[in-house]
Amino acid sequence: MPRRLRPVGLDFLETAPVRLVFAREVRAAPDAVYRALAEDVPGWAEWFAAVTAARPLDDGARREIRLRGGTRLEETVLAAEKGRVYAYRVDATGAPGPRALAEEWRLVPAGGGTRVRWTFAADGSAPFRLVVKAARAGVGRAFRDAVTSLDRRLAG
Repeated sequence: MPRRLRPVGLDFLETAPVRLVFAREVRAAPDAVYRALAEDVPGWAEWFAAVTAARPLDDGARREIRLRGGTRLEETVLAAEKGRVYAYRVDATGAPGPRALAEEWRLVPAGGGTRVRWTFAADGSAPFRLVVKAARAGVGRAFRDAVTSLDRRLAG
């Protein structure tokens, strides 16, 4: 049974005890990247290797995400500004340790394409926070691989 996490708002992205922030430039335009993030939720499984299934709920106000290893996330969209930002919080998960999670994808026009900045914000038990911090390099690699794959998908 999934555990309910603490509901957080956009301010949590700046105040969370653990914040991982990564950025990468892609050739695709901000509107195309935004559509892939916010409007083609099932498509996440095609470009983000950690995601095995994704589906929008409640006309896109919520999402259900399934990750490799079997973790399931129930999420609420916090911000959806076309071509600019897509953010959500995790409301429930079976993963041990987290108390609050939120993510933001910020898109900025750059060199004919888009600068994609992803913020992963977390709070949880001390062991959970330690594991997230220790996983920074791997999480960064997963982000870079996902965004590169997304850019290839949007170009094709």
